[in-house]
Amino acid sequence: MDLKHRRVVVCGGGGFIGGHLVKSFLAQGIDVVRAVDIKPYEYWHQRSDVENRVMDLKEKASCEEAIRNADVVFNLASDMGGMGFIENNKALCMLSVLINTHLLLACRDAGVERYFYSSSACVYNREKQNDPLVKPLKEEDAYPALPEDGYGWEKLFGEHMCRHFEHDFGLQCRVARYHNVYGPYGTYDGGREKAPAAICRKVIEAKLSGKEEIEIWGDGTQTRSFMYIDDCVKGTQMIAGSDLREPINLGSSELVSINELVDIVEEIAGTRLQRRYKKDAPTGVNGRNSDNTKIRQYFGWEPSVRLRDGMAKTYEWIEEQMLGSATGPYVAAAVAYSS
Repeated sequence: MDLKHRRVVVCGGGGFIGGHLVKSFLAQGIDVVRAVDIKPYEYWHQRSDVENRVMDLKEKASCEEAIRNADVVFNLASDMGGMGFIENNKALCMLSVLINTHLLLACRDAGVERYFYSSSACVYNREKQNDPLVKPLKEEDAYPALPEDGYGWEKLFGEHMCRHFEHDFGLQCRVARYHNVYGPYGTYDGGREKAPAAICRKVIEAKLSGKEEIEIWGDGTQTRSFMYIDDCVKGTQMIAGSDLREPINLGSSELVSINELVDIVEEIAGTRLQRRYKKDAPTGVNGRNSDNTKIRQYFGWEPSVRLRDGMAKTYEWIEEQMLGSATGPYVAAAVAYSS
């Protein structure tokens, strides 16, 4: 599918990934009909010159209005955040099933050509993620189902909704399982931030305060792979425009421990800090990594931005925000809103 000849709506367009996606579409000459988000406009991560609408997509009428005149709909909207938020707000995470359900119904009734659903690596069976030296997770490792409680179940249910809407109603659905996306214009404080941004913020705070210590959640041995936003945006467009009718991993395969991630940020910042481990903090699974066999087979491509390079750009941007020297439109998103 050539998106340049389609009218596109981005749901969650005021969020981190959605804001970057809208910017990328506009740079390519793609017709973005509108961007939609629940956050008040002043809290949008990025703001583009399109029709921007503030709506609660958990409501069916809002979904019907949001996708009006659209050929392709990208659903990036959900109530989520980092592990601290996910583990303590399971019901809020589950309520995002209303967003996907009502958007699918609206798209079916309006004759939308294609629907993209942003799923998550949190759908994977927790028992396959007990070892920090985790074997990279293949798409089939989501079954037998034992996903992250709350958020993971919501995403897995959403995948099934997409599959059944395609089978029963002919709505072409594409699903990507995102693995830990990070980069500039992301949340870095307020309680919803993820590990890369949180560690950057903590290192900067330590430098500014002269305290020379950092709090790390868990014992630091838990492992993850982190995907830079540019790779996420490129992969999202490739998957959305493809003939792939099954969920696929979209993530880096560069596995690091949280301790190693701190090492990287310290090196970027030119400092070494005393580490204080908060072992009763939410940490999620012990290890998670993306098996990219399928995405290489389908597209001859996989996310490739080195973690060190992506973190350097992320650190620089967060430092600008914290020092008050930024010139862009970003305002730290209120804790009450997410997409």
